[in-house]
Amino acid sequence: MSEQKRDLVQEEAPKSTEGAQSGTSSSWKRLLAKKWVFPATYMAAAAIILTLMWWYQGSGITKPDKNVSLDATKSGTVTGNVSGTDAVATNAKQETMQWPVKERSELDVVLPFFDNKASNEVRQAAMVEYGDTFTPHMGMDFARHDNQVFDVLAVMGGKVTAVQKDPVVGNLVEITHSNGLVSVYQSLAEVKVAKDAEVKKGDVIAKAGRNELEKDQGTHLHFELRQGQGGPAVNPEQYLGDH
Repeated sequence: MSEQKRDLVQEEAPKSTEGAQSGTSSSWKRLLAKKWVFPATYMAAAAIILTLMWWYQGSGITKPDKNVSLDATKSGTVTGNVSGTDAVATNAKQETMQWPVKERSELDVVLPFFDNKASNEVRQAAMVEYGDTFTPHMGMDFARHDNQVFDVLAVMGGKVTAVQKDPVVGNLVEITHSNGLVSVYQSLAEVKVAKDAEVKKGDVIAKAGRNELEKDQGTHLHFELRQGQGGPAVNPEQYLGDH
């Protein structure tokens, strides 16, 4: 009997395996026969492909250049790797300063700027006497050889920030420039500009006239350069040069 059972088991074992394979195959056939299987499989594959594409594109994004920064302390200038119009604007040549008169050779400096570093003789020549008081002269006075009237010009482009009539220094015009300097013109006649007007380099802003403080100079222009409105006066010759 034992041998018959072994033979029976050996004959029946393959049948059970074939039945399992046949059942599995039938299950897949029934699954694939469903109408929703292929669309669902297509959608899943498409989603995987799109995800891979987004990841690949995102990995290629260029990071901002850390060498480019905005320096707020320098009027919004951009530093670092800059190109194009910003570089052109940054490298633009600054406007030079001209004399406040058209024909410098036709005029004399009748009263110089008081320079603390100058010799004692030069400093004494740059003092202004008014009443019983001597004060340092913080500008340059220009006059023609023949004491005639002449045009007064803006030394650079800028905005007119003051137009006044003072009983001591006479008519006054103040122009603020983009480089921070302020040019001041005193002892004027026939003022041709108004406050808040924009002027260009070389524009005629007035005629030379007279004032009470320097009445001994006759018809002349008193010219000053200051570091900002109400700031200290600087020697104009350091900026005017031969222009």
